[in-house]
Amino acid sequence: MAHWSLVVPLKPLVLAKSRLAPAAGDRLRPHLALAFALDTVAAALACPVVRDVAVVTDDPVAGSELAALGARIVADRPAAGLNAALAHGARTVRRARPAAAVAALNADLPALRPWELARVLGYARVFPRAFLPDAAGIGTTLLAAGPGTELLPGFGGRSRHRHSASGAAEIPLTGVDSVRQDVDTGDDLMAAMALGVGPRTAARLDSAARTPDR
Repeated sequence: MAHWSLVVPLKPLVLAKSRLAPAAGDRLRPHLALAFALDTVAAALACPVVRDVAVVTDDPVAGSELAALGARIVADRPAAGLNAALAHGARTVRRARPAAAVAALNADLPALRPWELARVLGYARVFPRAFLPDAAGIGTTLLAAGPGTELLPGFGGRSRHRHSASGAAEIPLTGVDSVRQDVDTGDDLMAAMALGVGPRTAARLDSAARTPDR
């Protein structure tokens, strides 16, 4: 049964994925950021335990394309950074459904597989709050909060330690690499490609390879 509402944050595309610029270039970077988000949200919406996805963004292009996939677009009213956006998204979801189980999910998971996400969320369901470390073992790609529990996001930098210190349970599953592999750098992108990126990211990379930035 669909159980979770996901909250996905996305910066304005012109600002997104700045650390990817050395590998992708400034011209391709915003297009990749959008492709990552589209593949992430499409996979999340295909997950059988996900009821809906709210994307917190003020980017009109991204908002339009993500809405076309079926996501709810929430304006970033706080405009105070990543964690404020996630808390705002969770509050917006719970204004409509106060008992919603909510999970924050990174927007840069282009290799995301619905069935791997379902395993992670299934594990998280037995805890008040739970989180999944990223592939590097330093950050976080998913933070879940059950009904009646505040999300209390602490993303950014060494968020694995921050979320653990806040009392969230760490999800120890193996075989969920697609949910762990976020993309900040060229090396991250290569790792995601090895897992198999979604169709929008694959098409964008193929287009860039055929028409390199001059």
